[in-house]
Amino acid sequence: MKAYYDRRAPEYDDWWLGQGLYEDRERPGWEAELRRLEGVLRDLPPVRTLDVACGTGFLTRHLRGEVVGLDASERMLEIARRQAPNARFEQGDALSLPFEDDAFDRVFTSYFYCHLDDDQRNRFLAEASRVAPELVVVASIRGDGDDFERWEERRLNDGSEWNVYKRVFEGPDLAAELGGEIAFKGRWFVVVQA
Repeated sequence: MKAYYDRRAPEYDDWWLGQGLYEDRERPGWEAELRRLEGVLRDLPPVRTLDVACGTGFLTRHLRGEVVGLDASERMLEIARRQAPNARFEQGDALSLPFEDDAFDRVFTSYFYCHLDDDQRNRFLAEASRVAPELVVVASIRGDGDDFERWEERRLNDGSEWNVYKRVFEGPDLAAELGGEIAFKGRWFVVVQA
């Protein structure tokens, strides 16, 4: 996965912005819902937050308080440092967080939890609860006809093709899995706070 995201870093935000390879995708209401998602994140109380698998910092920049972004990809972090200059960024392993117990008030992650298999989810949840008492997860909503669990074929601008594991949610299933509550649910995104 690290190699895939290293190569995808320069074009990662195209997915959020509907540009490049994503320009022709029909996503009715996407932009308005993305603005709502950003507002939900800005409305979280400002605390010491660890953004795990922060990528380019596209959502990190909306988190308030003392924010640290962590990602395995240095190429992603280069972009994140420019995009979210008020946060601090470190390269590291999301399944073995390089922080002391209770170092944060909140762990935040977006579009990372959906790429973890059972063992990885257990490891991540153990690590998240070790470093912070609160967890906020942003994930994909299941679309019509989508399998809950699948391998997706993805192509990058350089022509390379990758198979990426993905899980999607209805909302209540993610809340139950995390032992939390839905903070926001739209057509495209769900946010669960646990």
